[in-house]
Amino acid sequence: MYRDLRVAVVVPAHNEERLIGTVITTAPELVDHIIIVDDASSDATSDVAKAAADARTEVHRLPENQGVGGAIVAGHKRALELGCDVSVVMAGDAQMDPRFLPSLIDPIADGEAQFTKANRFYGEGSFAGMPRHRVIGNVGMSFLTKAASGYWNLFDPQNGYTAIHRHALERLQLDRLSRRYEFENDLLIKLNVLRVPARDVPIPAVYGAEVSGLRVSKVAPRLLRLLFRGFWHRMWWKYVLQSFSAVALMFFTGLFLVTVGLAFGIFTIVNTLGPPVATPGTVLLAVAPLLSGLHFLVSALQLDIQEGNR
Repeated sequence: MYRDLRVAVVVPAHNEERLIGTVITTAPELVDHIIIVDDASSDATSDVAKAAADARTEVHRLPENQGVGGAIVAGHKRALELGCDVSVVMAGDAQMDPRFLPSLIDPIADGEAQFTKANRFYGEGSFAGMPRHRVIGNVGMSFLTKAASGYWNLFDPQNGYTAIHRHALERLQLDRLSRRYEFENDLLIKLNVLRVPARDVPIPAVYGAEVSGLRVSKVAPRLLRLLFRGFWHRMWWKYVLQSFSAVALMFFTGLFLVTVGLAFGIFTIVNTLGPPVATPGTVLLAVAPLLSGLHFLVSALQLDIQEGNR
């Protein structure tokens, strides 16, 4: 128990026989259950995990590879079955420093949040050890995820070191979450629709002997599609069906006006190429909706940021 909370650590693992034992043996005493989810590994991940001989550990081997998201979902479900109050996700490659686990749980114990996640980008020295291409990719993906999820106060969305309270887990449709690398982004979108309070916690990553099997060329298109669909899903469910708030009114009005302004502007340009000259009134009909629409969109963005930062 930690501050009257029963804590489970969910460890998704695929071919992590080299480091899975380290993850188990370094888990702090505050952890009540260590749930290893072997995602159909082709090596001895399950055997090494069992050999760690930690009484808190249970190993579940998935018959077919589900992806990191599928393994995490399976672990969260088991944590709920065990009656745990908080479910923490730690990777099987020992990148996530267990010493910072209390920092991740404290905002939940204090009632400030129901979901917390580590943020590696917390200061000038926080990039040490991180490959440059990963820094650039994470910064770009962070901005896109902010816009799609509505959590403008969060950064480093691909960081899987997270903690979630059972109240939030029980509200989520776990079986409808993405199963692959884009799981974290999809989770943030769904949590924001449910208005789950979330916080970032500054925690450095540990880069050592782990080897990443991520293929950016394969993952990036799938991730971008999810963020695009997720944005519209969030806008529709959160701001239209649940409340039809001012955000929806300003956003869709602005989108309509911008579309009208651009369409009429293009029409005017095409029909005034050459000798014809557009009248001031014609130009105004194109510019006025465009500027008004942009104003509405900026106002909707401001309200969305205020909502996401609560």
